[in-house]
Amino acid sequence: QVQLVESGGGLVQAGGSLRLSCAASGRTFSNYAMGWFRQAPGKEREFVSVISWGRTYYADSVKGRFTISSDNAKNTVYLQMNSLKPEDTAVYYCAAGLVAGRKLDNYDYWGQGTQVTVSS
Repeated sequence: QVQLVESGGGLVQAGGSLRLSCAASGRTFSNYAMGWFRQAPGKEREFVSVISWGRTYYADSVKGRFTISSDNAKNTVYLQMNSLKPEDTAVYYCAAGLVAGRKLDNYDYWGQGTQVTVSS
């Protein structure tokens, strides 16, 4: 069993930065791929980024602006978001799964989400 709790969301102006955190419970956190997804009103939840065994992957929409990282000692995964745009506005969710992927069903555990709002 894995429990995930996101934090760090908030309101930021376009061009600004936020750092999201996802704290995970469980003794085998390092064995999981950790992903970030986001969902804007009226849209489907979409892939943002994933980290697994030191490898990272990003959606084209965030590549070059967002950076995913993890701290296994703290059982925490981060999403550093720079050069934020209004279209980044969404609820951001972290997720854990046994394999890395871009699909929702690759992940078995989900956090509650944290709101990110980017003003123009």
